[in-house]
Amino acid sequence: MSQAASRAPRIPTDKRALVAVDLGAESCRVSLLRWHGDTPEVTLVHRFANGPVERGDGLHWPLRTIEDGIDDGLRRSADLAPEGIRSIAVDGWAVDYVRVDANNNPLDAPFCYRDERTIAAQQQLHTKISPERLHEITGIQLARLNTLYQLYADNAADLPPGARWLNLPEYMLTRWGAAPFAEYTNATHTGMIDLATRDWSRAIFAAAGLDLHRAAKLTQPGTRLGRLSKFSGPLADLPALRDTELIAPACHDTASAIAGIPTDAKQWAYISSGTWSLIGALLSTPCNSPAALADDFTNLGAIGNRICFHKAVNGMWLLKQCMDAWEAAGTSFTIDDLVRRASLESEPSALLDVGDPELGLVGNMPSRINAQLRTHGHDTLDESPVGAVRMAALIFHSLAAAYARALEELRRYTGVQPTEIVVVGGGCRNDLLCRLTAERTGLPVRRGAPESSTIGNLAVQLAALEGGSPAEPDAFAAAVSSWAATLLHAESASTTPAPTPVCNVATS
Repeated sequence: MSQAASRAPRIPTDKRALVAVDLGAESCRVSLLRWHGDTPEVTLVHRFANGPVERGDGLHWPLRTIEDGIDDGLRRSADLAPEGIRSIAVDGWAVDYVRVDANNNPLDAPFCYRDERTIAAQQQLHTKISPERLHEITGIQLARLNTLYQLYADNAADLPPGARWLNLPEYMLTRWGAAPFAEYTNATHTGMIDLATRDWSRAIFAAAGLDLHRAAKLTQPGTRLGRLSKFSGPLADLPALRDTELIAPACHDTASAIAGIPTDAKQWAYISSGTWSLIGALLSTPCNSPAALADDFTNLGAIGNRICFHKAVNGMWLLKQCMDAWEAAGTSFTIDDLVRRASLESEPSALLDVGDPELGLVGNMPSRINAQLRTHGHDTLDESPVGAVRMAALIFHSLAAAYARALEELRRYTGVQPTEIVVVGGGCRNDLLCRLTAERTGLPVRRGAPESSTIGNLAVQLAALEGGSPAEPDAFAAAVSSWAATLLHAESASTTPAPTPVCNVATS
């Protein structure tokens, strides 16, 4: 365990409960932090499935279902916390947004970033402002899912622009009473933040024909946003929620997940492993070279004015899409069962290019995988449930190889020489993937919390509530790390199944 993780636990001055909401592309979670004496306990109060829904005009998120599910989780939390709930914060996936009217009511359910409308939008926008210029300004990966291309697609389709647009975590906090805001770590994923000024880029807004006034005011993680409003309806009448603060965490779930890794080590890399796999390291200054752009690295906001410099590749999305196809064919699998059985398979003779855009689309994943294998002259696999284990093994081996390539690129562009890799997110439970990653990279793999975004979310709340200020970034980052260590120490000493304690995976 690192020096930071072993420091003395902290105790808050106010031991009322805290709520962390994590919006996920496959499931949404509401977690409750309570104190038993001086010992914290984090409980998953409510989890419900999430996923995009195809409509006539494209792929959308079920906004009303998400709202109702999160509100239900808050009611359950209030029932479990007679001492009262001190604060609430929301993190989630980036880039997707809700267009709202002047009263912050949604105009429609938000599009899903996987909707194919942005293919044409990206191509068209690049005729108005070049990819090279966009990267020079923003320092981020020019993925077609970025908010910039989605907003440009909105204009092309003549959709009502609304008074403003709000990314999903910020929208949730606004509907409970916060003034409209755009949290910085989440805003960096839009493709519209100037890396040098750390503000909205007027040049990008102008080139895309977007109204800068429809973008909300930028806010740093750790900002206290006010109290849950009486306009939040029945929630505000619950005794436990009558004096509850709303706090902006690192609203992007990856930034929250990295904030949930307490360490003083200078040379370490992270893999945030979930629907997507993000491989990178924390930097004090951006790395914005043309070569980094060519290899799809990105500079995104992190706690304490630092940079999450990482590369995004497909993650457990590949397996989940395959599992959906096999279930539709009449056979259901659990991830644990597939991992266990895939660990007995021999190494595949060929690996997938997990970055192939075709593997990022919805549906027919086994056939998409076979199409890639066939294109490169490799033998195809059985697409039916009979071939599930071999296909799962292919996915895990391919992901580990992609992680190793990304780590080598990271070394080349930044000079960072990691001595270990910390894996957070659901993928840290995957024994086979962790072992393959250690073997491919030659580095020890340390497991963080599966729900590291929850730990980071809560740690930011505690740092803000206990006197920390985002205006002092170094001190605030240190306070967040200290609170994360306190929460992880308590979890690793408890018998609760999640988050799991830190452990090591031996290298070959």
